[in-house]
Amino acid sequence: MYLRNDDRPQGSRLSLRIAVLGGVAVALFGILFFRLWNLQVLSGDKYLAEAKNNRTRSFKVIAPRGEILGRDGKVLVDSRSALALQVNTAKLPEDPAEERAELARIGSLVHMSLRQVRRKISEEEEVAAGAPVTLRQDVGFDLVAYIEENQQMFPGVAVQRVFVRHYPRGTLAAHVLGSVGEISEEELEEARNADLEPGEMVGKGGVETTYNRYLRGQAGLTKIQVNALGEPTPGGRLIEVPPTPGENLKLTIDPAVQEAGESALAAQGLPGGFITMDVHNGQILGLGSSPSFDPSELITPTQAQVNALYRNESAPLLDRATEGEYPTGSTFKIITALAALENGVITPNSVINDPGQLCLGEECFENAEGAAYGALTLVPALEVSDDVFFYTLGLDMWKTGELQQWAHQLGIGRPTGIDIPVNTDGLLPTRHWRDQLFKEGETERPWSSGDNIQLATGQGDLQTNPLQMAVAYAALGNGGTVVTPHLGLEIEDAAGRVQKEFAPGPRRHLKIDPGTRSVILEGLHDAAQGPGGTSHVVFDSFPIPVAGKTGTAERGVGRADQSWYAVLAPYPDPRIVTVVTIEEGGFGAESAAPAAKTILEAVFRHKLEATAESEGEGETPTE
Repeated sequence: MYLRNDDRPQGSRLSLRIAVLGGVAVALFGILFFRLWNLQVLSGDKYLAEAKNNRTRSFKVIAPRGEILGRDGKVLVDSRSALALQVNTAKLPEDPAEERAELARIGSLVHMSLRQVRRKISEEEEVAAGAPVTLRQDVGFDLVAYIEENQQMFPGVAVQRVFVRHYPRGTLAAHVLGSVGEISEEELEEARNADLEPGEMVGKGGVETTYNRYLRGQAGLTKIQVNALGEPTPGGRLIEVPPTPGENLKLTIDPAVQEAGESALAAQGLPGGFITMDVHNGQILGLGSSPSFDPSELITPTQAQVNALYRNESAPLLDRATEGEYPTGSTFKIITALAALENGVITPNSVINDPGQLCLGEECFENAEGAAYGALTLVPALEVSDDVFFYTLGLDMWKTGELQQWAHQLGIGRPTGIDIPVNTDGLLPTRHWRDQLFKEGETERPWSSGDNIQLATGQGDLQTNPLQMAVAYAALGNGGTVVTPHLGLEIEDAAGRVQKEFAPGPRRHLKIDPGTRSVILEGLHDAAQGPGGTSHVVFDSFPIPVAGKTGTAERGVGRADQSWYAVLAPYPDPRIVTVVTIEEGGFGAESAAPAAKTILEAVFRHKLEATAESEGEGETPTE
């Protein structure tokens, strides 16, 4: 007789169930045991360290930036203490609606939208969770008083002292100095900024950018102990490493020359730029652009201020001295003369007849105001700025490319190596450039002799600026060295001890025959101070001998001519080059030449004062 399952004793089934449940319980207990053993024994040190870290907060303390000094050692930029508006996100309302309302109120105080506030908080918490988030630096005392009086409306909002840039000389050398601003997402991805975090301040243009690693210093560190709510505990400051201020940067800029140049441009009331540079080592004594801007307005700009600067039709942020793109008019003629002499196209005694125009078929190129100078050699051609003489040289060199080769070697249309950011290298028109455009359907014709004729007098498609022209003139002045223009002179510590000097070597050396240099300088000297010179009216009584060239560049129908002046001083062994351009300033001697004279008076102020004293005492001054 067999028993069915249903016929088994009830006790047997109960024992089986208990055994199964017991086995499951033992298995779960084993898993729990091994998990606890892993946490406490194998990973105990790791989790202990994390637990300790949860009780501390680390905050980076930003260092004050170093000072920027003129070559006279006087401050152009330093740092001052200011107030920053910060938000402690741990103290914001827990209710989402209330948090949103408070963030919106905070944003309205500092001209930020709710979206901008949230993005700012998100960026800083990614790298420093729990640290106060700085929404705006350099807030006014009125805003601080309002927040303190209405603290119940702004839980978690506090004011902290920070350092911001201060400009004791106002707008002086604004384009040289640049500004400082919060690091962008794009800048954070650059290798040079690998150790920086969102919210930190970096240079934004000018020497503030180039020498940022010296100026920004080393950040400090503060570590504090907090409770479970993230609030500092009494006496909870664990570590405090003070920041190391940035080093000081001394510039080559002579404030007196800089001020004279900016004042000379401002007096014209037209956009323009200037540069004054040592022809032997490339040290820039002055560099400016008009209109300019106030760098203090960029410390914590509102969106409206940024828009006003970038949308301003006068383009105050554009550095016309280094980034302008202009034809140069007759100031380019020294390059044409160099190319022609050095390549044997003419000699100093070659005679070219000027009947008043040069005609190619039905197209004629005329002198300014219909003048005709007859038979001329190079020196008098430079003195009176005879266009037909140089048109002829351009025509003679149009197939060989000699003119472009010399212009390129002298730095036209290529990087100069200057130690501030420059966004354009201009354009040196060549046969290859135009023929390629024609091939691609971007222009109606290939390169022609007329293009070279125009280039020979600094017209046509040429696009350059005072900086490149200063480099070219400096090479003529020093005998063939293409210098590297620079603004950084040295790095100093807080005590004024020199830590590093900047003396970049030349870009290249050109072989210029001394006779070639001498005859061109003679022509420029006669142009500036000879009886028939184009700028004789400006420099005739100037006590220091100079060699200068006017330029009058056409810039299209309906626009007044652009005024240029380039001058080397003293003649015949120049030490200084100054180049000035003024948009719609007319003939070169009308506006650019007087501005250049003002600048040279600042450069040679000590010598001019000594000369004046000698003449007052009845003595004959000597050069």
